[in-house]
Amino acid sequence: MFRFGSPGYLYALLLIPALVALFIYFRIQRNKALREFGNPEILAPLMPGASGSRPIWKFAIVMLALAFLITGLARPQFGAKLQKINRKGIELIIALDVSNSMLAEDIQPNRLEKAKMAISRLTERLSNDKIGLVVFAGKAYTQIPITTDYASTKMFLNAINTEVVPVQGTAIGDAINLAMSSFTPSEETSKAIIVITDGENHEDDAIEMAKQAAEAKITVHTIGMGLPQGGPIPIYNAYGQKDFKRDKSGQVVVTRLDENMLEQIAAAGNGKYIRANNTEIGINNIFDEINKMEKSELESRIYSDYNDQFFYFIVVAFALLLIEFFVLERKNNLFKNILQLIRGKEEK
Repeated sequence: MFRFGSPGYLYALLLIPALVALFIYFRIQRNKALREFGNPEILAPLMPGASGSRPIWKFAIVMLALAFLITGLARPQFGAKLQKINRKGIELIIALDVSNSMLAEDIQPNRLEKAKMAISRLTERLSNDKIGLVVFAGKAYTQIPITTDYASTKMFLNAINTEVVPVQGTAIGDAINLAMSSFTPSEETSKAIIVITDGENHEDDAIEMAKQAAEAKITVHTIGMGLPQGGPIPIYNAYGQKDFKRDKSGQVVVTRLDENMLEQIAAAGNGKYIRANNTEIGINNIFDEINKMEKSELESRIYSDYNDQFFYFIVVAFALLLIEFFVLERKNNLFKNILQLIRGKEEK
């Protein structure tokens, strides 16, 4: 298992493209100044030691050394010991709607991004529980299998957008069904599903699936993303210009929260329904309900010991800087004379 002990330092890697851009800019200005001073072919004999490629090589070596140094400061680590741990908790799977209607901006910045922020904050409250993530639109897919690796969960969560599911629609029932089959079969512990959606179900009987979940002793909670008045669905053209989705008659499509549907799903799943707004999503309120559920022993395997590998990156960085120190910006006459001497002996 690989991770960074201090990942914040990796942001410093953004300095490298900025420094490369500056270097290119100053090289262009330098060459422009030389051309204004005189013809380069005439000036070349006057500067026999000047090299056009050596400064570029020196800069490239320094940039590579900087990349290794920054990576080393971020403390790359490899998991050295896999340990089995038993702890008390529950299993929780979040079913997140990623259909295009979740791009509506009646909840800022939009429904989907607000939901992702709430899920991210939820993972920070988890300690001994297992969490999984199912994404759905016209079909449902497992995005994150049930796990206790909260860091990886947050990382994968950031990459979720409306394009991760190719089939559009809102198949809430399919999402509940997939979530039910994603729990650990051997675990006799409390299980819960949180469905986060705008409730515009067009594909299946979500209420019936919630009933089946309740019969399997799985609680189904729902969170309604959207405001009663709804909002248009933004779309962007190839030039980044914003417009809104329109129907065949050219009217702007307004997507509205279907609270009635979500209330029925929660009731059928013996869960709770909460409507989100711009102030809060409500996921913490549902988590408080989940926290009241009976917790059982959960077995998980985690890397309990990590070995730092930063030393190797630092050594490579300083080795590169040492090489850069010995690479002169001007042509090396000593090597040139040696080469001429060798060629002279070969001719004899």
